[in-house]
Amino acid sequence: MPDLVVRLYDLPVLDGAGLPAPGVTIRRAMTPERKIVLSFIETHFGAKWAAESESGFGSHPVMVWIAVCEGRMLGFACGDATAKGFFGPTGVAPEARGQGIGEALLFATLNGLKEAGYAYAVIGDPGPVDFYRKRLDAVEIPGSSPGFYKGLLRDPS
Repeated sequence: MPDLVVRLYDLPVLDGAGLPAPGVTIRRAMTPERKIVLSFIETHFGAKWAAESESGFGSHPVMVWIAVCEGRMLGFACGDATAKGFFGPTGVAPEARGQGIGEALLFATLNGLKEAGYAYAVIGDPGPVDFYRKRLDAVEIPGSSPGFYKGLLRDPS
């Protein structure tokens, strides 16, 4: 699947549709939460995404955002993890989907990339392409599949 590019200087305004459910907080993760966050990611999305996300904790400020409700983690999103200027990986726990959490994490992360000085963000190997196109006016990057991921080692199991 081709990568997408998003204009960070022209992000849509986050409206009510992009806000998480009441009681859910979207915030930047803190370094002392690293093991908890990575454990959540590995449990729900696998070791590859956890490894990819780990690099977000090496940035200053941290480039990992989390969704939290009553001390429980519900989702995450990363910027600059896979490569500079990339959005992702990102995910919401199955029981917390459909509450606007993913979209809120998306906007928090893209705004973080914008604040870091990027004009554009790449969404590599995107899942919900139609969502990104509709919500962000994201554009397909010709010739980008497999792009950055070409030659990526795969778990033999």
